[in-house]
Amino acid sequence: MSAFRVSRPVLTGAAACVLTATLAFAHGDVAPQPVDTDALPEVGEEWLTENPYRDAGEDVWLKAVEIGSSGYNQNCARCHGLEVISGGLAPDLRFLEAEEYGDEWFIERFRHGYTQNGITKMPAFGELLGQKAAWAIRTYVEARPDDMAVEDQSDELKGIRDQLAAGEGDVAALQARLAEIAGEIETLSGAPVADSIAFRAANQLAADPGATAHAAETLTIGLSAAH
Repeated sequence: MSAFRVSRPVLTGAAACVLTATLAFAHGDVAPQPVDTDALPEVGEEWLTENPYRDAGEDVWLKAVEIGSSGYNQNCARCHGLEVISGGLAPDLRFLEAEEYGDEWFIERFRHGYTQNGITKMPAFGELLGQKAAWAIRTYVEARPDDMAVEDQSDELKGIRDQLAAGEGDVAALQARLAEIAGEIETLSGAPVADSIAFRAANQLAADPGATAHAAETLTIGLSAAH
């Protein structure tokens, strides 16, 4: 069984070979940047083989995504792409299955890096960043939304964004609709919740109905990134 999902034609059959080949062109000259993981639960010294934050409850999951986002963007985005959307230089990690087999593949590469013909294509992050950072980044990666599903919803999201920015409309109704859209956007890893812009904006309004400008900004940034 492959660690990568094959939900798109680009990753079918020979695509596994493509992924292997692209690694040969990945850069290994990234200086690991520290990740502050103090807000996450301890996971022990022995390296785990399955993501401990995946089913640890909503609060822990949200914090892991937040910390993982920072850790990913500082250490991984250069090769694996912003929002984990690879430009072909390295594997598109959004397709790495959100289960133990995918976790094992991820943690092996994270801990030990990857070399080919004596050349470092990916540095080893394990000892420098530690296990909590590894699983936080893993949680962020597997929660990336299907960008095509976001694109399908972009017109309605723009309309909601405009209403929020103008202070128009029923905030409760807009929050409810954002939550519905979030539920329609899936991950590519098989993880049950996608950390989409609709999900983030809906949560911001649920926590504070007055945060309309913040939610509108979240949608604006996300829609710009998707575009």
